[in-house]
Parts: sequence; structure tokens; C-alpha cells
Amino acid sequence: MTGMSGLLAGLLLTVSSVAAEELPPLDESFDEAVLVIVAAAACHRFDVYLALGQEQQRRGLMFVRDLPERRGMLFVYERDAHLSMWMKNTFIPLDMLFVRADLTIASIAEDTEPQSLRSISATEPVRYVLELNAGTSRQLGIRPGDRLVPDST
Repeated sequence: MTGMSGLLAGLLLTVSSVAAEELPPLDESFDEAVLVIVAAAACHRFDVYLALGQEQQRRGLMFVRDLPERRGMLFVYERDAHLSMWMKNTFIPLDMLFVRADLTIASIAEDTEPQSLRSISATEPVRYVLELNAGTSRQLGIRPGDRLVPDST
């Protein structure tokens, strides 16, 4: 069985490598927006990629090896749901902020494990998920109850 599982793992790695090479850069595949997180001590501005449709949401930040500071991805869903995310083919650790329809943060999963298939779930129905570099939430004092505000400037 070890030989078969090793062969399967190698095949999956090859398929993942080919898929990564065929993906266009994030800047070409996603619209962008600016968000401000209003926290207790300060407001924090982020440039985010918008994952609006199923294809973009499936891709997310997979195969990204570096995410600049103050950069992230906002997953936008049509309705509230108990959303779950995973880190398959995601090479950088992330903070996942689960956000309600009223744009308040419901919960935060900090420092998620790269390439993990473990499901990371919201603690309640949410409409959005904001992915930021791991440690950002703690470093900036971002907590549940803080609010996201679209920057219109």
C-alpha cells in the first residue's frame, strides 16, 4: 500500500505543479479594493483582491509564495453561511477573519497551517472571509467585533 500511496502523492504533486504554472498572476485574475479595519486602537488600511465567484474562491491564495504587508484577499459570498476554508496548496500561513453581513468580525482563525486539508470554520454564519498574512491580527490588535469599512478614496 505504501508504494501505491507514494505514487498517488507524486501524481497529485505533479498535477498541482502544472496547475500552478498555468495560473495567471493575481493582479490579472481578481478585481481589487481597499478596506479599512476599524479596531479599538486604530484604523488599518488593506489592499485586497476580491474573490467574487466560485472559480476565484476555489483558487484563493493557492500557490502564492509571498503576500506583501497590508495585502489580502476578501472572499465575498451571496448569503450568510457557516463557511469553511482550507489551506490546500496555500504556501503561506494566514489569518482568516470571518465577517458578518454587517461587516463586523465574528471570529478570527490566526496563523493557519500552510498546505493543510484541515477545515477552518466560522463560529457562526458569515458573509465574508478576509485572509491576511499570519500575525497581522495580533500585531495590529484586530479582534472580533471590529468593523470593515470599504475605503471610497
